Parts: sequence; C-alpha cells; structure tokens
Amino acid sequence: MTTATPFMSSDMEVLPEWIDYNGHLNMAYYNVLFDHGADQAFELMGFGPDYAAKRKMTTYTAEFHVRYLREVHQGDKVRVAFQLLDADEKRFHFCQWLYHEDGWLSATGEGLGLHIDMSGPRVAPYPPDVAEKVMALKQAHAGLPKPDFVGQPIGIRRKDG
Repeated sequence: MTTATPFMSSDMEVLPEWIDYNGHLNMAYYNVLFDHGADQAFELMGFGPDYAAKRKMTTYTAEFHVRYLREVHQGDKVRVAFQLLDADEKRFHFCQWLYHEDGWLSATGEGLGLHIDMSGPRVAPYPPDVAEKVMALKQAHAGLPKPDFVGQPIGIRRKDG
C-alpha cells in the first residue's frame, strides 16, 4: 500500500441542480461529494464499483457527521481527502476533508462504515483479499495524526458563569 498520506480523490464539480435557494451548495450534496470521494478511496480497500454486483457484498454507512466550514458554489471544483482511522474484521472508521480547488477547506466528515453481506443483508467479515487491503490501508495511515475534529461531540457550547 503506497498511500501513507490521506487519499485524494479526483476533481469533482458542483452541479447547478445541487444549489439551494441561498445560492450555495445544499447541505445534502456535501454528503454526495463525500460519498463520491469515499467511493474512490474504497477501491483501495477492495470495495470498487463492481464489488456489489460480482461478490454480493457491499458497504453501508452506519453513521456520518459533517461540519460545514465554508460555502462552495455552482461550478466550483472540489476534491475529497480520505483517511482510514481504524478498522476491524467488518467495520471501518474514517474521516474526510472537502477542499476547494483553490486549496481552502470547505467541510469535514467523519464516518463509520459496515461491511455487508447482501444475502441478509447483514454485517459480515471482509473476504480475505479485501481484509488484506483494508488492513494495509489502516497500516499505511497509522502514522498520520488524528484530526482534531474526529470524535467531537455535537451540541451548544456554553460559557461558564
């Protein structure tokens, strides 16, 4: 595995139909961009586009948290970085960054993915070849620092007194 830095997706464009009445990217489409970026990273772990069709296995998202930091607009080009934080035999914890083409950070995401046997559907261990790839990416990313936004609670912060 050669990705000792977070994986970076290809460029993606913010489409006109994703723009809300405020004139910027609707919150749902941040998830679409994170999902498309994750799909590219998942190929490194053996969950490529043909995985469900050929192997009758897939991944489901159990939980995903987004922090919206700076608006993106129609026509903007963005990329998604992906870091595998942890994994076991059937789950994986990851984080993502959504970067504008000019280099500034628009949003962050943190997720928990499940490996699914579609015959159930049920959570199931990875096949051995996929487990090897997942653990290789986990090892490659093991030396990266844990981002400060990972594991943060959501809520209203109050000042004391």
